[in-house]
Amino acid sequence: MARTIKGSITIEGVEVPVSNPDKLLWPEAGITKLIYLQKLAELSPYLLRYCQNRLLTTIRYPGGIHGKFFYQKNAPDPLPPFVQTAEHEEIRYVVMNSLPVLLWLGNLAAIEFHPSLHYVGEQLPCEWMIDLDPTLEEEPRIMEAAFYVGEILTSLGLSSVPKTSGATGLQIIVPIEYGVTFDELRLIGHFVARYVTEKHPRLFTIERLKKDRGDKIYFDYLQHYGGKTLAAPYTPRARQAASVSTPLAWEEVARTPSPADFNLLNIGQRLRERGDLLEHVPPQSVELILQHLRKPGIR
Repeated sequence: MARTIKGSITIEGVEVPVSNPDKLLWPEAGITKLIYLQKLAELSPYLLRYCQNRLLTTIRYPGGIHGKFFYQKNAPDPLPPFVQTAEHEEIRYVVMNSLPVLLWLGNLAAIEFHPSLHYVGEQLPCEWMIDLDPTLEEEPRIMEAAFYVGEILTSLGLSSVPKTSGATGLQIIVPIEYGVTFDELRLIGHFVARYVTEKHPRLFTIERLKKDRGDKIYFDYLQHYGGKTLAAPYTPRARQAASVSTPLAWEEVARTPSPADFNLLNIGQRLRERGDLLEHVPPQSVELILQHLRKPGIR
């Protein structure tokens, strides 16, 4: 149970400082820092699950979402004693394993949480995440594109969960059995990307350079490397609607919702009603797909 004293929150036996609680972080949504911390506490059982024991990059907006921002990879100084860190390639990352650490980061106006795709001290991916990245700032076809990719994954015998990025894009998460390498996931990703691009050439591209994509949606199969990050499920985003990266059911995708429909003001109610949709998909083997792709003449 949390209690507030002298500009701080005491939770789980830890005193977390709170500064400028009335500072508006999302002016259009009317969300102050204090409200934000309350929403983070509401999200914490879900957000912490997907940041647990991972290298964390945050994006901080000290003046609110319309002010200057910066990416924080190296842990800020001074560090409270309850904050754990881990070093990777000479960077000292925060490891966000508890609610006090989440609220401490929230007080620093860390609005977006981007965990590594692998666990601390390990080199194998935690899951397979396909990133669909629109070239256009407003892309009404993103849900249609995701649906096509979902159909292909189903045809490969894989269950998947789409999630809004909270911004303009969408990711599709495939829980996988541990032991697959990043190279192997990129191999499968390239196969799926090439297939969907050939089948829907007006919608998808695998062109890495944005200037050469036209108005197409980029199927990013190259994202899977150690140290790379993607927006965590349930992370808030620095958008006017205070949108939250939210896992969806495929029938919801078919109704083409807007990412702004899922935000800090309503995500709690959704989670109480539907729970974590990602939690219901068990890890799956991709070995048969890899065996097929390794055959001569395939790829």
